[in-house]
Amino acid sequence: MGKTSEIGGLISAIAASFSFSQSNFVSFADGPFSFSPFSSSNPSPSPQSSSPSSSVQSQPSTLPQSTAADNSEPAPRAPRNDHPRTTSAGFDPVALERGAKVLREITSSSHAKKLFETIKTQEATRQAELAEKAAEFKALQAQAETERQRVVYDEQRKLAQHQAQTKSQMARYEDELARKRMQAENEYQRARNQELVKLQEESSIRQEQARRATEEQIQAQQRQTEREKAEIERETIRVRAIAEAEGRAHEAKLAEDVNRRILKDRANAEMEKWVATINTTFEHIGGGLRAVLTDQNKLVVVVGGVTALAAGIYTTREGARVIWSYVDRLLGQPSLIRESSRGKYPWSGVFTRSLSTLSSGANKGSTSKNGNGFGDVILHPSLQKRIEQLANATANTKSHQAPFRNMLFYGPPGTGKTMAARELAKKSGLDYALMTGGDVAPLGSQAVTKIHQLFDWSKKSRRGLLLFIDEADAFLCERNKTYMSEAQRSALNALLFRTGDQSKDIVLALATNRPGDLDSAVSDRIDEVLEFPLPQTGERFKLLKLYLDKYIAQAGSRKSGGWLQNLFKRQPRKIEIKGLTDDILKEAAEKTEGFSGREIAKLMAGVQAAVYGSPNCVLDATLFREVVDYKVAEHQQRSKLASKSEQKSH
Repeated sequence: MGKTSEIGGLISAIAASFSFSQSNFVSFADGPFSFSPFSSSNPSPSPQSSSPSSSVQSQPSTLPQSTAADNSEPAPRAPRNDHPRTTSAGFDPVALERGAKVLREITSSSHAKKLFETIKTQEATRQAELAEKAAEFKALQAQAETERQRVVYDEQRKLAQHQAQTKSQMARYEDELARKRMQAENEYQRARNQELVKLQEESSIRQEQARRATEEQIQAQQRQTEREKAEIERETIRVRAIAEAEGRAHEAKLAEDVNRRILKDRANAEMEKWVATINTTFEHIGGGLRAVLTDQNKLVVVVGGVTALAAGIYTTREGARVIWSYVDRLLGQPSLIRESSRGKYPWSGVFTRSLSTLSSGANKGSTSKNGNGFGDVILHPSLQKRIEQLANATANTKSHQAPFRNMLFYGPPGTGKTMAARELAKKSGLDYALMTGGDVAPLGSQAVTKIHQLFDWSKKSRRGLLLFIDEADAFLCERNKTYMSEAQRSALNALLFRTGDQSKDIVLALATNRPGDLDSAVSDRIDEVLEFPLPQTGERFKLLKLYLDKYIAQAGSRKSGGWLQNLFKRQPRKIEIKGLTDDILKEAAEKTEGFSGREIAKLMAGVQAAVYGSPNCVLDATLFREVVDYKVAEHQQRSKLASKSEQKSH
């Protein structure tokens, strides 16, 4: 019994030690280290195991109750340690000592092997339980890790969403800032573009003003050059004429010697004959003179008669000259007029008007044939209608004694301005007079007098007169030009003085290629402005037909004249036209784009010359096309040269 109770006490002690070891293991299971139940280290005891009696008494329930009952001797009570942490290990070493004592007793006991097997089995069970708890702890740890990862993922997802939202807000803010910056840049660029456009406009205006000033200066230099060229040509002509006269004089002088000898011989013979005749005559005259000289009365009568005869001849000649110059100044045509429907003198106007009446009656057939009320003038229908209205208005103005309206015709050269003015005067029932502005400059200081004589002569027309000034810009240009002479300025002032008021006797019609060069005062006196453009395809076709009939079809017809003159005059060859249809003329009209009426007339004159140069004097479509193509190429070449000269001048 004593041994059995002793064994039970040892088992209880070992169990207590195992319990202590297990409690230590469980208390440190969550830590980074695990301790063996038989470790020599001394962990600090937990509050539940601070008393060794309580740890020992917790195990008897696992042993049989008989063993506990047989142990009648209670174990000696261990002294209480009130200061368990005063040791270096921090726990009570009594239990360990008691356990060591029990182990020594077990080792010395005969049931040690069985006891150790039992302890080993219990330890294996405890180790399995601990492994299960460790597995459960690992599962819980894995679940905690999974939960932690899920929380981390949720936090990361929320963070990513927050970052995406923040990024989108930043993108919208940056987009708004970029849009505002772009708007500001656009506003700045728009303002800058407006300033640039304004600067470009100002620059273009300055360039245009400089170009105009340069062009005016170049034109002035060109006019000065033309005047100098004209003076040089006149001087060349004068020198050539002098040289030719000297040459002829030298030739005459060389021939004079021969002629002198011949004449000398002939003169000697004649002199001998005349000497004899004179001697005989003077013998008779000498007798008469002796009779006169001897008679004083006869001498006075002879001397007075000879003196009176000489004085009468001289007086008659000089008086007739003075009277004729006065009559010519009063009644004659001014020197500035180149062409006029009035005669040079009043009595010659009757013959001029009768001839114009006969010519107009003869041209009625051609006018009706061409279907044009202006004869040889082919104009645009709107321009022709406007001129007819002006002609009717001018005629009615004359009949109602109202003041006439002045006109300005402008356009390229050769567009029919002069012919239209002539036909306008005829249809309005006025006389017609033509002058050229280039004739005023050579007059110098006499220009003012000639201008006044011109207007005085124009006012004497009882029917009214249309004064047509061609190339009006030659002396009616701006008065501030540097090349304008004082005489030209005075002539312009004289014309402005005579045209200051509206006249009932004179219609002033100006023609120019550059209307912008006219003086502002001259432009102010203009009431009607008509532009004469280059003919279009329809007008060119009519002009081709007109000049074809004039230069080709009627080229061989006999002109009007005396029957005696026509009798001895050589019969001209008549041109034969073959295959020249209206389609070919329309084709030529399309090719001659940019031709003026004068150029078309020259074209048909060239066709006439080509026909006369052919052996059979026949005009066919091939020859006509050749001449047209040649003239078109020549016109294009002239246009290129003119454009090059303009570019050089600019």
